[in-house]
Amino acid sequence: MTQLSENPMPALFLSHGSPDTAIADTQAAAWLRQLAADLPRPRAIVVASAHFEVAGSVVVSADPHPETIHDFGGFAPELYAIEYPAPGDPELAQRIASDLQSAGFSARAVAKRGFDHGVWVPLTLAYPEADIPVVSLSVDPSKGPEHHYRLGQALAGLGREGVLIIGSGSFTHNLGEAFKALRTGQRQLAVPVWVQQFSDWMNEKIAANDIAALLDYRRLAPYAVENHPTDEHLLPLYVALGAAGEAGRAKLVHDSAEFGVLAMTMWRFDKARVAATA
Repeated sequence: MTQLSENPMPALFLSHGSPDTAIADTQAAAWLRQLAADLPRPRAIVVASAHFEVAGSVVVSADPHPETIHDFGGFAPELYAIEYPAPGDPELAQRIASDLQSAGFSARAVAKRGFDHGVWVPLTLAYPEADIPVVSLSVDPSKGPEHHYRLGQALAGLGREGVLIIGSGSFTHNLGEAFKALRTGQRQLAVPVWVQQFSDWMNEKIAANDIAALLDYRRLAPYAVENHPTDEHLLPLYVALGAAGEAGRAKLVHDSAEFGVLAMTMWRFDKARVAATA
């Protein structure tokens, strides 16, 4: 029987930014490198990645030895040489798919799904030894925030089993504006008003645990559509929020910006302490 902890693992939302975060000298990369020092060692990691998009079903990676996917173009050659050889966990993947089905989701575990850069960019910095099993989880942009919040809720019990749940996306993600900024070659640009006001609103609602407002962010948040023309990069946040449970405590753990328009905001969600049982 799985030993349950009275101090569950937190859930995290990580902004992974540009793929070259893995090799760049940035504030966000520096913070990710020290992330593991502030956490108990997970027995496994589940990453809901913005780059694992599947419509109509939740898909869980079940490869014992997932490949590293370089799902981008035009970056430095050394980025394509990076491999993240962490093992998968087929048993955990099948268990997650089964639990999600029991919670009313269409879900399945699949083989031959590697680690996209939403998975390996933050993990290669936070857990460079690649010795912790990793399972990746899909998002469905057609379903929206509430679906992904409920998805996180269905996974909340894994924290008591030592499983770290990470939502990997981007706090702001206007790709067109980001490409314009990338072409300047300058990573440190002024943050536009439309990015700052959206970020401030989101951070305020997360800190206040205002789930109703967050689920309706596209209608309520200032400049929501400008920051997320499509919202696949924000949906992992809702998985992490749901995984923390209603009594979870939110803590802003990192807040920087790159190219002006990419908010590299990171949040930690600690679950409520519960009595340990065998």
